[in-house]
Amino acid sequence: MARQIKLNQIGNHMQDQVLRLVRATTLEWEARVKVQTPVDTSRLRDGWESRVQGFTGEVTNIVEYAEPVCYGTNLPSSWKGEYRTRQNTVPGFPDLIGKELESWAQQQYRKILKST
Repeated sequence: MARQIKLNQIGNHMQDQVLRLVRATTLEWEARVKVQTPVDTSRLRDGWESRVQGFTGEVTNIVEYAEPVCYGTNLPSSWKGEYRTRQNTVPGFPDLIGKELESWAQQQYRKILKST
């Protein structure tokens, strides 16, 4: 049986559904980026944090070498201008995860709509 929603409640209902999606997508991004982060001491992997405020989700890492490892930019002098990690990580992997999550988020949104 379909859920009955009054016309004047549609806005609030849809807002709640989108907020659920933002939270789920942000947490999924954090989980995936942790799995793909190369590990030496686990400091970089443990440095990932997610935050959701309203319609915005953010996944960040403040470890000082996160940028070189994750994006291959701002390389330390000890790397002698060459991107390298112990696990042959692809530069830009956090952004690649974001691209993968576009279709994942669409699927999740369809599931959210079906559950209401």
